[in-house]
Amino acid sequence: MPELPEVETVRRGLEHLIVGKKIVSVEVRVPKMVKTGVEDFQLDILGQIFESIDRRGKYLLLNLNKQTIISHLRMEGKYLLFENEVPDNKHFHLFLGLDDGSTMVYQDVRKFGTFELLPKSQVEAYFIQKKIGPEPKAEDFKLKPFEEGLAKSHKAIKTLLLDQHLVAGLGNIYVDEVLWASQIHPERPASGLTEEEAVLLRQQIIRIMQLAIKNGGSTIRTYRNALGEDGSMQDFLQVYGKTDQPCGRCATPIEKIKVGGRGTHFCPSCQK
Repeated sequence: MPELPEVETVRRGLEHLIVGKKIVSVEVRVPKMVKTGVEDFQLDILGQIFESIDRRGKYLLLNLNKQTIISHLRMEGKYLLFENEVPDNKHFHLFLGLDDGSTMVYQDVRKFGTFELLPKSQVEAYFIQKKIGPEPKAEDFKLKPFEEGLAKSHKAIKTLLLDQHLVAGLGNIYVDEVLWASQIHPERPASGLTEEEAVLLRQQIIRIMQLAIKNGGSTIRTYRNALGEDGSMQDFLQVYGKTDQPCGRCATPIEKIKVGGRGTHFCPSCQK
């Protein structure tokens, strides 16, 4: 958490809240979170204006007028905006004072989140270097490269989908969901999927990720969007977090196993 739908929802919230505002003060309390050098980060972004907020996979792109901040929320990261005084909280790690008197705060209980400040010209190369796959949209996520990637890998299909190379943005929740929808066992070797299964899997990835975006992501544990609102996608989940509950297709109890060290939910009858 959060996965692509949650990050997209945060992006939309930040777009509403901070675009057009100037950074007038910067405070970083956990320097290790800034991977491109905290001193330059604090000096360089001061006085810049938020021009737009984009997203690539699970990464947020905070586009300033001169540079781009690439923000990865990891497990627990979230952004908050305070119009007046900022309350004390030991989990607040980045403070950006804005020219309207408000303060944007980055909160992260585990301190796993990261920030990187890059020239805009280097952003595309950054994601190429990380081998981030296409966005899970029909126009970007093409069938042929997906089929070729599956055929080359002997990894378990769940593990492969989690690594972001074939398609961007899926994490533990949505991989479980798309595999259930496609009736594919999470431990199946990717190279063993049939052509029909690959077609269906791509379709379900696109459908479920777009549905999750529409519903503001899944609120599980601590996720809330940048406007302080919960998502509702958890109401549509079929297997994730449903251990021992009846499968929505066949009523067989959902099981939970470990695949690649990740808790994995599936139906033992539908996903053989």
